[in-house]
Amino acid sequence: MRRIPLEELQERICEIFRNLSQWLLTKTETEVEHRYLDIGMRRAGQGISLPDLTWAIVMTKEYLWGFLQRQGFLHSAVELYGEMELLWLLNQFFDQAICSMIEGYEQASLPAADRVVGTGRQARQSASGAH
Repeated sequence: MRRIPLEELQERICEIFRNLSQWLLTKTETEVEHRYLDIGMRRAGQGISLPDLTWAIVMTKEYLWGFLQRQGFLHSAVELYGEMELLWLLNQFFDQAICSMIEGYEQASLPAADRVVGTGRQARQSASGAH
């Protein structure tokens, strides 16, 4: 991760936190996929290892979830349901971000003519029967 300028690293983390509600509630799966495909390709070009890149996203997710738990906003069954829904949305977002980022990372090693963007989403849709 040392190959990424500190300012850029801080900017990406702040971007996630600052725009989290947009990512969770209004961005489409395709928008998230494209954003993290791009990040994966860029980090591969910077020589960042795939494990380091993946751990950065996992640690961001864990930090955010720990922060939310420390806020202790559970006072009723309705709030418990809300927290469970938030956890589900966070997991869905970060899982998709990680998968798309890995896909972008792998695509970066291919010649431009051989790159197929979006294969992960297409495979998930085929497996679930959705189109």
